[in-house]
Amino acid sequence: MTILITAPYNEAGRRELESRFGTVIYKVWKENGRAFNASELDNLLSETQADALITEHDEVTEEVIRNHSHLRFIGVCRGTPSNVAITTAAELSIEVFHTPARNAQAVAELFIANIITFLRKTIPSMEWLKGRNWQKGAHASYLQFKGNELAGKTIGMVGFGAVGQRIAWMVKNFPCPVKFYDPFINSSFDGYEQASLEEVFETCDIVSIHLPVNKDTVGMINKWLIDKMKQDAIFVNTARAIVVNRNDLLDAIENNRIRGAILDVFDHEPPDEIDYRLIDHPNVLATPHTAGATDEVEDHHVTILNEKLLNWAEKRQVQKLYDHKM
Repeated sequence: MTILITAPYNEAGRRELESRFGTVIYKVWKENGRAFNASELDNLLSETQADALITEHDEVTEEVIRNHSHLRFIGVCRGTPSNVAITTAAELSIEVFHTPARNAQAVAELFIANIITFLRKTIPSMEWLKGRNWQKGAHASYLQFKGNELAGKTIGMVGFGAVGQRIAWMVKNFPCPVKFYDPFINSSFDGYEQASLEEVFETCDIVSIHLPVNKDTVGMINKWLIDKMKQDAIFVNTARAIVVNRNDLLDAIENNRIRGAILDVFDHEPPDEIDYRLIDHPNVLATPHTAGATDEVEDHHVTILNEKLLNWAEKRQVQKLYDHKM
């Protein structure tokens, strides 16, 4: 088997695949300066005569998949395989694997870092200091930038998958009570309280969004929910912008109905004028979609995907032996 890998993939991971599957061709998208578009990916698959693909951000469209219907599998180094025409792959019996939780630690760490930065007014205090505003004998900084501790704040999770659970585990000893809303979770979690969506917005000091994008979640977080938040509550979104009605969020922030927001995702990337109204607001701490951007994330997705692929190969081998005996 020949595997084309366009995702960042460490050498140890590539060697492990070579030892089990055969030839590995490494054409990482970073060397291209951007993800491969559908035409470029189609050409790469043809040139390499690949039997399988491991991708990250490339355009794995319906046309690409149909042009290479012989593919044994498509591995996607992302939390969700949103860049792949999943329905087409299923129709052609091509296995699709992805790497949920690859960035859970990275996102959780930035969540905590940014919450503390926001609560302690760290960025405006740094700007004040660099502006040469510290006068001899004055206590202006102590009074102006007195912030709050994270300890004791109730954190509400909308969606309680890998990222939400990692944050909850990390903040347990601050300590921070955690409430979560997730209609797909039936089992209880020791130390965390399952609540209704309305209760999360009404009672929590920090409301953090961890929703996937689907027909039910697009625009799900709207004025009706945001207006339920406490006036001193903080809204956080490190998931996907499209699940939040940005005009409703902007209205709440500009009219001081909530304390502010911490945002890593935007309706348009690069941002448009309305996005920049959020980004530039003094009560918003914004980062450019970097919550999951660490070097370690690339190692995590290799570990997760290789384990899945090796298990898949082992099961296929067992099935072949069984079919042969029959």
